[in-house]
Amino acid sequence: MTTAAAAALPLATARQASAAGAPGFRHGIASGDPLPDGVLLWTRITPVPEAVPGSGAGPDTEVAWEVATDPEFGSVVTRGSVTASAATDHTVKADVRGLRPDTAYYYRFSADGVTSPVGRTRTAPAAGASPANLRLGVVSCSNYEAGHFAAYRHLAARGDLHAAVHLGDYIYEYTTGVTPAEPVRRQEPPHEVLLADYRVRHGHYRTDPDLQALHAAHPVIAIWDDHETANDAWREGAQNHSPDTEGPWAARRAAAVRAYFAWMPVRPAVEGTTYRRLRFGDLAGLHLLDLRSFRDQQAGRGGSEVDSPDRTITGRAQLEWLTTGLAESGTQWHLIGNSVMIAPVAFGSVPAYLLGPIAECLGIPEGGLAVNTDQWDGYPHDRQRLLDHLREREITNTVFLTGDIHMHWANDVPVSAATYPVSPSVATEFVVTSVTSDNLDDILGVPPRTVSGVAEAAVRAANRHVRWVDMDVHGYGVLDVTPERAQMDYFALTDRADPEAGSSLLRSYLTRSGTQRVVRADEPVA
Repeated sequence: MTTAAAAALPLATARQASAAGAPGFRHGIASGDPLPDGVLLWTRITPVPEAVPGSGAGPDTEVAWEVATDPEFGSVVTRGSVTASAATDHTVKADVRGLRPDTAYYYRFSADGVTSPVGRTRTAPAAGASPANLRLGVVSCSNYEAGHFAAYRHLAARGDLHAAVHLGDYIYEYTTGVTPAEPVRRQEPPHEVLLADYRVRHGHYRTDPDLQALHAAHPVIAIWDDHETANDAWREGAQNHSPDTEGPWAARRAAAVRAYFAWMPVRPAVEGTTYRRLRFGDLAGLHLLDLRSFRDQQAGRGGSEVDSPDRTITGRAQLEWLTTGLAESGTQWHLIGNSVMIAPVAFGSVPAYLLGPIAECLGIPEGGLAVNTDQWDGYPHDRQRLLDHLREREITNTVFLTGDIHMHWANDVPVSAATYPVSPSVATEFVVTSVTSDNLDDILGVPPRTVSGVAEAAVRAANRHVRWVDMDVHGYGVLDVTPERAQMDYFALTDRADPEAGSSLLRSYLTRSGTQRVVRADEPVA
């Protein structure tokens, strides 16, 4: 069986099971966080009809799992069982070990005579291996009400990916009709999510057939951003949280974190956070950041000053973990899963009539557009510490993979943006647009490419390290890393409101090994 055919089997199986409403495994299956000798498997069992997400109802149920080298399960290599209970919302995880490196496997679950859809996963290369390439699908910002998850469908159909990376905003906490004002489809629960509602919201997202297909086809490596809890979250609160009417922030965050780790195929390296590290032979290390749990409040919301050296977006322990890991990784490429943009961006030259819509797209007050204080721009001392570390330790080939901003970008990351390109670039950044969440043309209610060209040109003129930006499309990216270069192919969907939306290549950018600069690629990866 060819690789493409093997990948297509779980896609068809997952869609078939979803359409048939198979009892028991109504929320699909998933794998994540691949290691050289193992992978994390996930599913949810519905043991009785009333055991819906967030209900707390339903008996403990034994769930068996098995892993094979073929989709017909003629060659089972390992099996086991786990117990699903109301304590974890009847979700289960199996941290399977003893597998071969860099190998495709198939897995399934069963309980009470019912068998789940079949999933396909893949282990990482061995630590000392030298793989020819690493290819990752890259997505972010998937608001259920804003459209359909066609981007997931297109990635699920690809047979050439080693994994998919989700950079955050996997769910949105908003009440129905907040964004967008006129929903394409309705979510559950319809009100803003609090406490047990996070389980309901995760469960409703997991009924989407394209989301199920993505998880069935590839291991997913995920970090969170703010909407997994509340908009513009920080260590002790969020813009979209009122303690007077919604209770203590600590209780709300704890509920969101508990639901997230129950519903996502994520192996927490540090309890209650998503920062961790994966390795793909000696080719690439993937350093995954948590930029919400430890950050100080965004500047301008409580009197904080952007230029205070004490302000942090990472927290001191996580920043030390990152810098030490980069210095000691032993890999040629250093990929950083980064939920908010690190390249500095000034918006002051954007025409006044576009400032409001862009501010809404970014989720910041219009008056804060000169510096987006929810991004690394609001924490310049942490950024400078990291960039100085890269320069002083002569760490090359660092590539930030970023979401959040609902736009495609390709950036150099300079030590000093004010003097670039005289001052060096010490890293590069590929930012992927949203799967569905509003971007510039959506907010303005105009056809794509109507006014965005003016804003894009102004941004590039004011920020010479920004090599390219597209403010209108929805879609995804495919990153391909080889010893010679790291290349991002940027894809655009035809219509986020169309469940059968098509996809086309928009542009490709790459950074060659040792250059720390982004250039346009002549063609997409094969």
